[in-house]
Amino acid sequence: LPAFINGYDKPALNAPEQRQRAALTMAEEDDARIRILQSLRGKICEAKNLGPVSGPNRQRDLCTFCTISLDQEEVFRTKVFDKSGSPFYGEDFYFEIPRPFQCLSFYVYAKSVFQRDLPVGKVSIRKDDLCKYSGKEHWFSLHPVDPNSEVQGKVHLEMRLNEVITENGSVGQHLVVRIIECKELPLINGQNCDPYATVSLVGPARSDQKKTKVKKKTSNPQFEETFFFEVTRSSSYSKKSHFQVEEEDIEKLEIKVDLWNNENLGQDVFLGETRVPVKILRNDHIHKAWYLLQPKGNGSKSKSDDLGSLRLKLTYIEDTVLPSACYTPLCNLLLKSPDVKPISASAAHILGDTCRERYEAVLPMVRLLLHHNRFVPFVSAVAALELDNTQEANTIFRGNSLATRCIDDMMKIVGKNYLAVTLKPVIDEICDSNKTCEIDPNKLKEGDNVEVNKENLQVYVQKVFSSITQSSSSCPPLMCDVFRSLRHLACKRFPGDPHVQYSAVSSFVFLRFFAVAVLSPHSFQLRSHHPDPEISRTLTLISKTIQTLGSWGSLSKKLVSLTFLDEISSNVSKESSGLEDAVVLKEGEVQKRAQGRKRLGKRNFKKRWLRVTNRELSYHKHKGKEALCTISVKNIQAVEKLDESAFNRKNMFQVVHSEKPLYVQAGNCVEASEWLEVLGQVTRCNEGRLATFHPSNYTSGAWQCCKSQSNSAPGCKPCTTTMLANLQLDIDCDRETERIFSFLSSNDTKLQNMEDACASMAVYQGPQREQEEYSKFTIQEPKETFQTLKQLRNIMEELQRQHNIRNDTTAQYGSLDNPIVGKTS
Repeated sequence: LPAFINGYDKPALNAPEQRQRAALTMAEEDDARIRILQSLRGKICEAKNLGPVSGPNRQRDLCTFCTISLDQEEVFRTKVFDKSGSPFYGEDFYFEIPRPFQCLSFYVYAKSVFQRDLPVGKVSIRKDDLCKYSGKEHWFSLHPVDPNSEVQGKVHLEMRLNEVITENGSVGQHLVVRIIECKELPLINGQNCDPYATVSLVGPARSDQKKTKVKKKTSNPQFEETFFFEVTRSSSYSKKSHFQVEEEDIEKLEIKVDLWNNENLGQDVFLGETRVPVKILRNDHIHKAWYLLQPKGNGSKSKSDDLGSLRLKLTYIEDTVLPSACYTPLCNLLLKSPDVKPISASAAHILGDTCRERYEAVLPMVRLLLHHNRFVPFVSAVAALELDNTQEANTIFRGNSLATRCIDDMMKIVGKNYLAVTLKPVIDEICDSNKTCEIDPNKLKEGDNVEVNKENLQVYVQKVFSSITQSSSSCPPLMCDVFRSLRHLACKRFPGDPHVQYSAVSSFVFLRFFAVAVLSPHSFQLRSHHPDPEISRTLTLISKTIQTLGSWGSLSKKLVSLTFLDEISSNVSKESSGLEDAVVLKEGEVQKRAQGRKRLGKRNFKKRWLRVTNRELSYHKHKGKEALCTISVKNIQAVEKLDESAFNRKNMFQVVHSEKPLYVQAGNCVEASEWLEVLGQVTRCNEGRLATFHPSNYTSGAWQCCKSQSNSAPGCKPCTTTMLANLQLDIDCDRETERIFSFLSSNDTKLQNMEDACASMAVYQGPQREQEEYSKFTIQEPKETFQTLKQLRNIMEELQRQHNIRNDTTAQYGSLDNPIVGKTS
């Protein structure tokens, strides 16, 4: 019997059962490779009629700023806008969301010099509701910021009913509540909290409360504490044949769990609550589930109209990325596009044609083609098609066509570091010096001197234009290849015009690249925030002048400009990819653990300015100060996350090099993810990269992760692998292909209409009036286009089937991934 129970005598599986078991195992491994990737893009536009924080007419003195929070973790902050009740923030933002979240919130704060910043109001949007506002601007009313509503996290509970026989032989009924653990509790003042839970049995005439122990410095406390409550009167055991809860009691009782942060010297901070009715045990003798923590329902009430409103533009994207093999057919069909004749019959061109109204649909295709070195032949073919339909040389590449959209996106991706090297120093000088350049008489302020302003503008324009025309050696080879192709195609299309070869290149590099970056430096990561109105006006004037100087009429008079255009579109190969000069890839304020300290404590963490270039990683006491420590990028052996338990701090990572590891805490989860990404990319080709690492620290004579006592012991966890082609092209091909699939699926009706148009054009031999119905599509060869469309739709159907298979296995309600939304007070 013991042997049978322990499984020693289990019969062998037959062949079908073995195949089924193997298939299940493969499916589980397959699902493990599914990734849910989230990103948020948008703009904090402006606020209107912000209400007074306190006191009469306080709005006249408001200096406000806006923040973005994932649950209660701040991940973005605008600059402070001076003294206005209706500030225009104009701040664009984009970030990858590296963790699950429940709510996205926007807070407006009034800046205070001598005390904590005061909240004016907030806009909170649950994750499930983000799709309602995606892609469009909306006005949102500000609501009051109530401490009892600022909650996040989950709690894991188990409840069961027991019968207890008393000393006199009667039976009593007890409710047993086990608090197992919590996840994702908020940070308090930037640090992990000291949480504890109170458990109350609440009814019409009772409220019995019990309390757990306090857990120190953790956002994921493990409580594992059990509490007992009597839920009904005792009764004679002989009168009950089995356990039964009285109807009147079970309908009115509920368990209330409150989470608190223990404050030794002040009032404890409310973290959230959940309420579970006891009647849930009618059907299940044991109830075990995860619950979302909820705000208190009795928070302060206030009319949101009194607080003002906020205009936002949001685009939230959640990609369910399947295993790579699922995307191979679609990826291969797209990569064949440059070889398809005519190019309009290719899958990539069809994507651009059917998703013409959605500008962002081209970007994933561009990224995919760039990664596989197929961009230049594709864009050359598309540009040739556009030139065939261009009648005058002076209008080439002026419209918003597929060719111009592809080249615009390519320049933003490939030319990011080129812009930083060329324009950032002079843009910083313009923004920091803040000299007035207004030359419009109608916009001059009192005391302005138009001649002085004109001179200021000329100096700035000369510096910007000189920086551009002297930058040819930094121009990325890929951009040079595209410009060379455009130049050749323009000469071929208009052989009688000797100047068209230059205007073909200048229309992109001056008008669509440098001039746009000068106009909106924050959109190209040249500045961290949207410039002030006066500086923004200066940049607008400079940008317009650069556009004028970049037009052919001005370029033809300047030999230096023609030389620059020749150099960036010549056949001379460039060894440099724009990375030979030191390029700042990321910098910002962090908390760094002091090196060599043996004891733990707050004082061992100090604020430092961390800076990484393509050459070195350094930290400084403050921005702009000399480096306190410099680590060559080539000497970095690993960049990995650090367990929260190492220092009881979230968002930590480590840089492993030849000396002691550098332990760093980022400001939030988004910042930590970006630091890991940038450092991982810049060090991915280092010869001395480690295969394993320690996810915790070495203290008290042992590694806390694996308990190995040797300080030089090999790591106990595999290092993260980085497999990208190069630093500038940070491209996840599976994700880009999934994004393309999503765009195509949302335009399935247009694909069907295009297929019908091809069928009609191939059969109908009469006048071309019928083609007018399909004029929005580019169809040169109906049969070729029809064949591509059929392949595309078949591949999409199979990919959708793969998604449907995996969507059937949704997380069970009450699980960690799909917690129950409980009642609120």
